[in-house]
Amino acid sequence: MQEKPMTLFSRRSVLGAMTVGITITGAGCVPAGLSSDGSPFPQAFSGFSVDVSALKAKGLGPFADLIGAAALDELQRSFADRVDPRGPRLVLRVTSVFFTPFPDNSSGRLGHGGSRGGGNSGHDAMEGEALAVGRRGEVLASHPMLAVRDVNTSPLTPDEQARAVAVAQHYVRWLRRQI
Repeated sequence: MQEKPMTLFSRRSVLGAMTVGITITGAGCVPAGLSSDGSPFPQAFSGFSVDVSALKAKGLGPFADLIGAAALDELQRSFADRVDPRGPRLVLRVTSVFFTPFPDNSSGRLGHGGSRGGGNSGHDAMEGEALAVGRRGEVLASHPMLAVRDVNTSPLTPDEQARAVAVAQHYVRWLRRQI
């Protein structure tokens, strides 16, 4: 009969240690309050602005202006307690907006709505990046983000303007939690 070599650690303890290590390091995620390069994101801002030039370049024109105005309004409201004239400017650069073609949370096939297992397409999303911009125009920190929002409205009475405002507000509220 051969003797088994004694191992120092069981498979379960090694996997547990790896899980703890991944959890501690964040598995490559950017923790809240940090910029994309790992440096702390400033917590007070001298002012706010929204850049929708990427949306205008895609031909969204007045729709991009609506999203920009809604995002700016929500930035001023959500970050009102974090205003300091000595801080950098918070610039929100919006790079893309997606509206589902099926706002009632259905898949578009007759009789197979989201509540009956056929949907999962009723989401609007906005992608962009928050930038902390210094007095000389240098970017001090950046925080890229994608915010996705469930939509459940009637396709018979679509209200794209209200959806645009809602997704912009949703993005900024999540941004507040992240930085």
